[in-house]
Amino acid sequence: MSKSLNRVKAALKAAGVASDVVEMDAQTRTAQQAADAIGCAPDQIAKCVVLHDSGADALVLFITAGGRAVKMAKAEALVGASLARADAARVRDITGFAIGGVSPVGHLTPIRTFFDRNLSRFPLVWAAAGTPHHVFSIAPADLIRVTGAQASDFTT
Repeated sequence: MSKSLNRVKAALKAAGVASDVVEMDAQTRTAQQAADAIGCAPDQIAKCVVLHDSGADALVLFITAGGRAVKMAKAEALVGASLARADAARVRDITGFAIGGVSPVGHLTPIRTFFDRNLSRFPLVWAAAGTPHHVFSIAPADLIRVTGAQASDFTT
């Protein structure tokens, strides 16, 4: 089992979240791939978009409904700084996950996190579990609690 997957499972267990990690036959690198593999709506996928705050030289995580996109102006207003797409190597160094498998939990380094309120429309959402082939389900309220995310409006 991968180190990334083990970190996600350990983080969920430590937070008291009873969630089974599911291995998918198909890749789940994109929200659409994940939705197709799981059999749910794209907006039920909690995709992780990692942006770079150049002012603080830090990464910021936006947990976004899968069918939506981060609106940069809204995200920058929330953070109070200019944002750009994060470099893949930096994402791996800070989170411990490769792009396409970034989980909202189990990061190597704490990361400031924002949560798309659109995800709260569902009783359960699905998120990457640290690999392109593993996902887990979680109640939106639990995901906010576990990640310490700020529920916000930042999507288009």
